[in-house]
Amino acid sequence: MAFKYYKSFIELFNENVLENKDKIAFIDPVLNTNITFSNLQNSSKKIGSFLTKYNKRNKAVIIYMEKSINVVISMLSAIYSGNYYTLIDPSMPNDRIKMMADTINPFAVITNSNLVDDAKKAFLGIDVINFDEAINTNIDEEKLDKILKDMVTTDPIFAIFTSGSSGAPKGTIISHQNLISYINWYITEFDMTNKTIFGGQTQFYFSASVSDLYSTLIMGATYVIIPKLYFSFPIKLVEVMNEYKVNTIYWVPSALAIVANLKVFDCAKPEYLEKVLFAGEIMHTKHLNYWRRHINCLYANLFGPTETVDICTFYKVNREFSDDETLPIGNGCKNVDAMVLDDNDNLVTEKNAIGELVIRSPFVGLGYYNNKEKTDQAFVNNPLNKAYHEYVYRTGDLVYYNEFNELMYAGRKDNQIKHMGYRIELSEIDVAASSMDKMKACINIYDKDVDEIIIIYEGRLTEEEIRNYLATKVPDYMIPNRYVRVKQMTYNLNGKIDRAYLKAHYKEL
Repeated sequence: MAFKYYKSFIELFNENVLENKDKIAFIDPVLNTNITFSNLQNSSKKIGSFLTKYNKRNKAVIIYMEKSINVVISMLSAIYSGNYYTLIDPSMPNDRIKMMADTINPFAVITNSNLVDDAKKAFLGIDVINFDEAINTNIDEEKLDKILKDMVTTDPIFAIFTSGSSGAPKGTIISHQNLISYINWYITEFDMTNKTIFGGQTQFYFSASVSDLYSTLIMGATYVIIPKLYFSFPIKLVEVMNEYKVNTIYWVPSALAIVANLKVFDCAKPEYLEKVLFAGEIMHTKHLNYWRRHINCLYANLFGPTETVDICTFYKVNREFSDDETLPIGNGCKNVDAMVLDDNDNLVTEKNAIGELVIRSPFVGLGYYNNKEKTDQAFVNNPLNKAYHEYVYRTGDLVYYNEFNELMYAGRKDNQIKHMGYRIELSEIDVAASSMDKMKACINIYDKDVDEIIIIYEGRLTEEEIRNYLATKVPDYMIPNRYVRVKQMTYNLNGKIDRAYLKAHYKEL
């Protein structure tokens, strides 16, 4: 039996272009532009050929642009040149940009003409490449073919930055093997084809974008770039989804919550939607139930860290949930062993016993770039295997099995607090408070200096109403000590509630 083996993403992409060359790959409704797969490949090869002049292999290229088709071209060009990319949004804080650049040590930065001067200031001593000039480079097929021939499966393809409990960014390195293994599961499990039309909400530098982006590049799907602005005008959001016949979305729960809170489907509905996937934070069932009442399609809760490409467990919603219930995170993806280990690294199998989620899979990345200490803490030898080296990833997520043998999320090890002598998961209070009728969004934080739990919320609710409601849902010691109402919740660049900012500034709100 013939078996086709792909050692690099580029081989899969090139094959897709042969099959779907004239098909539109990406659409930007704001700029009213699009690009076919053949044009995407040619443009990427041009800038890829430009990058070969540096004679670098497996080194970082920073892409310094706002979300656009040009970002996709630049990503592919870095891969064609035998290197890997990391994305930095120009709106990120300068200190974070500097930390990311110092960490990843790129040999070049690709940016648009209007950002060249800013890039030169932000990335001192690093070559800044003007996209609009490099796109005129002649394609050097001979060089690109040689690079492709020399690629191996474990070569890095991209680095995505995440922050740990210290707030210092960590660059997670993902290989071609990691990506291919993961995307193979994602495409197969959710039946992604060249008929799939994604409505892309997440930023490209966020790991949740990987699934839709690379499914498009490999399967010949179509990706509609939905700008953040449209979520402030959700009727326009629905109109755009219908105009381009979007049938699949993979959004962060905060984006889905905006639609639910504004009761958008009472006025307009996405007519072509078939699949609604979500990940990145807790999906509150109150918001999910609004979607399910109005849109009959597949719903799935995806769960995983950047260190496993994007996802490691998933749950397809197959039963009813009340507004105050918590969704399961399901079970391990195919080709993932999702282990639950106790504090002594023993396997946990009994129901309701909490342990740490540890992942054994080819999805597990190569570690953190230039950060041996953090890599050695999280990417460890399998404690259940003493016979040979077998690296696994310690997620730091606490989970347990429910009565259906599904994994349930119990919070972060680093989000567990001790208050009034009790160990508390703040996420449990989040879930309970979010189930209130008039609660639009909320988070609970802990100020250890004054030993107080503070709830920050958006919604027409009084402290007494929240306190009385929570008294029916959680023990007394989990009821917040302070109540901070905001006119509008603060969200970070990934579209998630900005917990770090709110914790730092809650006294000023």
